Amino acid sequence: MNRRNFIQTTVAGSTIPFMGHSMYVNDKPKLDKVRLGFIGVGLRGRNHLNVAINSDDVEVVAICDIDPDAIRRSQEMIKKKGRKEAVAYSKNETDYLNLLKRDDIDGVVISTPWELHVPMSVDSMRAGKYTAVEVSATVTLQESWDLVNTFEETGSHCMILENVCYRRDVMAVLNMVRKGLFGDVQYGHCGYQHDLREVKFNDGKQAYGGGVEFGEKGFSEARWRTQHSVDRNGDLYPTHGLGPVAHWMNINRGNKFNYLTSMATSAKGLHKYIVDKGGPDHPNAKVKFKLGDIVTTSIQCENGENIVLIHDTNLPRPYSLCFRAQGTEGIWMDDNDMIYLEGKSPKPHQWEPFEKYQKEYDHPLWKKFEETAKNAGHGGIDYFVLRAFVESIKRKVAPPMDVYDAAAWSAISPLSEMSIARGSSPVEIPDFTRGKWKTNKPVFGLNDEY
Repeated sequence: MNRRNFIQTTVAGSTIPFMGHSMYVNDKPKLDKVRLGFIGVGLRGRNHLNVAINSDDVEVVAICDIDPDAIRRSQEMIKKKGRKEAVAYSKNETDYLNLLKRDDIDGVVISTPWELHVPMSVDSMRAGKYTAVEVSATVTLQESWDLVNTFEETGSHCMILENVCYRRDVMAVLNMVRKGLFGDVQYGHCGYQHDLREVKFNDGKQAYGGGVEFGEKGFSEARWRTQHSVDRNGDLYPTHGLGPVAHWMNINRGNKFNYLTSMATSAKGLHKYIVDKGGPDHPNAKVKFKLGDIVTTSIQCENGENIVLIHDTNLPRPYSLCFRAQGTEGIWMDDNDMIYLEGKSPKPHQWEPFEKYQKEYDHPLWKKFEETAKNAGHGGIDYFVLRAFVESIKRKVAPPMDVYDAAAWSAISPLSEMSIARGSSPVEIPDFTRGKWKTNKPVFGLNDEY
């Protein structure tokens, strides 16, 4: 059976609920209300908190953050919705463990700096909580295995909160891929192309844009994220692009990543920006950044597909995740939102707008929840990703993006570092499913049942 027929047969004959994998479906009654705790309620954490407090079937029991201002802002959001103030944990960096001891919390949402994701997720899973962790889920290869091993030891589910998988055009393309409109998909292109040079700084009274400070003087993510650009040379942020492409190609569910090669340009963009904005005598002008301005990673998949992944955050450019889906019968490209389908597009060898295909193949989730989602962050996709987590808890099933996805997608970061350090030599990508990819079936977005 060829790939297209396999996909069409699987989808057409599927009775799997949207949130569940058949191996996890059970006959336990669905929960009426989900009780959540939030670890990390900075800017990103409050995006998720906003969705939670606007959901009638969610109770926010507790919040945790070492920043008192983050706690204050979160409590104000909760009270403004007329809800009971959450119990706050903010004494020190280990106070989150006290939140995890509570027996009135079903799920935990973790939105903290990258290096804290795995320690906190492991503790949450060992406490018997459904766990949702922000991207990237892991920093090191060992951390990816730690997540997988903890799940397999405890049975506690862990979901990666990759919101871009719910982007409207991405889900329409997923529909088209599954219906065979692109033929056999051969190639995916994606990445994180986002000018992040304008790190912010805080003088204790307010935050300013256009600064060149990070670390203790930085604001929000600049306090910790920029340091990764100092210390590491690889694709630091792979999952926004890779998650959607992994769904198109059924990674971990009939397919897998095999190996990758990566290369990086020299590192000039951040230094130039600091000198231009802060002057050659600014202390940060002396900082040596390891991160190449553009990192390019090529991935070979088991079923023969190639994926090219770009990390581009330190040079001037408009925002783009540079998606491209290409198969034996056509191609779609995110930039300029264009498509060409052989035998279907009006003129041979000429692009046409994607708009009419977006309408025809719009995913049922977006059709059903467009109005509800429109006030959520990032154009509505934050609504879908948190609701997916909530629904997996309510139904007591595996989340649609599970611990194996979290491990595999995030592992591209340390593996790309390894390849670059070895002169762009190929590096094997572990099979975190330990062979289960051969029998796992696609689950993401197969139904619109919330």
